[in-house]
Amino acid sequence: MLLSACRLASPPEPQPAWRRGPGFVALQQGAQILWQFNHGTNATKPHFHPVSLPGGPVLTWDRPADHRWHRALWFSWKFINGVNYWEEDPRTGAAEGRTVWQEPQIQTRPDATARIEMNFAYHPATNAQSVLTEHRVIEISAPRADGSYHSDWTMTFTAGAQDVLLERTPLPDEPGGKPYGGYAGLSVRLASNIVERAVVSAAGPVDLSSGRHRGKALALDYAGKFDGQEAGIAIIDSPSNTNSPSPWYVISDRTMSYFSPAVLCYHPLQLRAGDRFTLRYRVVIHRGRWDAVKLDQAANALPAAPPAAK
Repeated sequence: MLLSACRLASPPEPQPAWRRGPGFVALQQGAQILWQFNHGTNATKPHFHPVSLPGGPVLTWDRPADHRWHRALWFSWKFINGVNYWEEDPRTGAAEGRTVWQEPQIQTRPDATARIEMNFAYHPATNAQSVLTEHRVIEISAPRADGSYHSDWTMTFTAGAQDVLLERTPLPDEPGGKPYGGYAGLSVRLASNIVERAVVSAAGPVDLSSGRHRGKALALDYAGKFDGQEAGIAIIDSPSNTNSPSPWYVISDRTMSYFSPAVLCYHPLQLRAGDRFTLRYRVVIHRGRWDAVKLDQAANALPAAPPAAK
């Protein structure tokens, strides 16, 4: 019997394509959504969900039952001048402090890269005068040959006509402290099906035996198995950031996989009227698990910060 020298060629991978609708923009590959940015008025905070790898499972969890205000991959302050912008009233779905945004300017490019530019205002529910404003730019890369991609976040905050105090729930060893104190800022809530979790910082493996970790490093990776596939999300801190190297807040317990470069973790931040500061991060979606060497390389590859705004 003759063996055919011809083999059936694998069908080519579908090319990424854009999908846009009221309140969202998404990058798709075939029927799969690689990432989707949700910015509609029904979103309590603009956020990314789902976030996945080509041919892989979804890595994020939006609005889990235990914390309905966790929005997969998102940014939120905790307290601004004593007003809570993080937790939401279960009856109304709104926080005590309001995060308000204008319709974003979104560029979707033929090479599967994108730019999202937005303006925000923060004010108490009882007073529409902004206490803090923000200009946010997110640049998103195209998927590489290994399926990985990244988003570069640049967020510039400006205090209003009055001084501003950015605060968090106190740490356990502080007056009124709580075991869960210290969170605020850019955050990731990972999917519920993650197993064999491992967290590594640029300084090495992170001890998760207590279920929580706080420490400082220029980069951190949270990885595990999702439906049998190893993948993770890494966040790289810019050396130009306030409190860099970043303070990290990590949770790895029975119900929650969460991490954040929690810029306020160890102490609050006081701004005088008109003061301005910028936070920059790179978020990398990748296959496998990163080690400290890979994180250090990623930190060194982060583009230099542009000159400070005047």
